[in-house]
Amino acid sequence: MGKKEKVLDLKPKVEKISDKHLSDLQKVVNTINAIQFNIGKIESQKHHLLHNLDEAQKGIKTMQDMLVKEYGTYDVSLEDGTINWPKDEK
Repeated sequence: MGKKEKVLDLKPKVEKISDKHLSDLQKVVNTINAIQFNIGKIESQKHHLLHNLDEAQKGIKTMQDMLVKEYGTYDVSLEDGTINWPKDEK
């Protein structure tokens, strides 16, 4: 095997990026952080709303069970409370 030649880097190493590049990078990162924060807030709100929906659905089920026990059906008009009996059971 042959000897590897060393490649000399003639460009001086820079210690810092330019202020403009730093500012642009900070803006992009801050935008991403803000978006991720907002997504987290929305997900938390979604979780809370789904919990509320579940509770409301349990409430409907409880009301339906009570209506069936009391009236024999839960098929009721939400407009005026009229029981929607099947035509042959009136």
